[in-house]
Order: sequence, then C-alpha cells, then structure tokens
Amino acid sequence: MDPMERLLAERACERLILDFVHRLDLGEPSSVAGLFTEDGVWRWPHDGRRVEGRDALRAYFGSRPADRLSRRMMSNILVTVTSPDTARAVSYFTTYRVDGYEGGVVPAGPPVQIGHYEDTFRRTGDGTWLLAARTLHLPFGGPTPRPNLPAAHGS
Repeated sequence: MDPMERLLAERACERLILDFVHRLDLGEPSSVAGLFTEDGVWRWPHDGRRVEGRDALRAYFGSRPADRLSRRMMSNILVTVTSPDTARAVSYFTTYRVDGYEGGVVPAGPPVQIGHYEDTFRRTGDGTWLLAARTLHLPFGGPTPRPNLPAAHGS
C-alpha cells in the first residue's frame, strides 16, 4: 500500500468515527447503522451488551429518548491500517448529555461519560470503508441527568 492510499484509508476511517458521533448528537441516531458493515457489531463488554447487524443496530440506536440532548467530544484518534482492506482505531470520547430537554441552554455540568472506542474497519468491494465492529470502554460513567430535576437528583 503506497503512502497516499494509506493516508486516504486513515482519513476515511477517521471520518467514520466523527460521522458516528455527529449522527448521534445532531442527526438521526438510527442512521449510524449505515456506517457499519451488514454484519457489523457494537458491544459494551462491561455489561455483556452486543448488538449485531444493521437492522439490530438501527433499532438499538433509534431507541434513544427523543428528548435527549447530547454532545460528544472525540480526541486522540489513532487509525492503524492493517491491510489494504482492514484497519483498526482507538479514540477517546467525552459525553455531555441530559434527558428531558425542551430547548434553551442547559447549565453545564460534568460529563456523563469518559471513555474510549476500539474500532475495526473493513473496505467494501466498491472501496467504501465501514465499521466492522465498535467496542465501548467506559471507565468513567454516571446517570444521565434531567434538567428539570435538582442537581442532587440528577447526578
């Protein structure tokens, strides 16, 4: 693989990482399923959660509360191309989130989650890179607050 092909593969995978969180935060959450291969997997080993296949991913991410406001910050994205058609990545994330959002500005509080993703990618026959698997690692997490509750109840 020449350096330009490697660079383009890395950028395509980085773009998937960012597109994923933009769709969750600013778009239609169920649409993240389209960023995965047909047999793609999302998992959270902490509680044994595993969601496999685009239909299941669409239902899982589409079940998020309609009144959820979230913003994720992504950083330390490191993509490693492992072959012309496969890659892996590690990226850090911080999530700010509230449920019960009705508009306006919500007072900033601490993040609800801080963790990292481990991703594997596969290039399809038409040259498109997709997520084959995404694993969530969450060493810092707490409940999602509701802005209409006192701070003591939402933390």
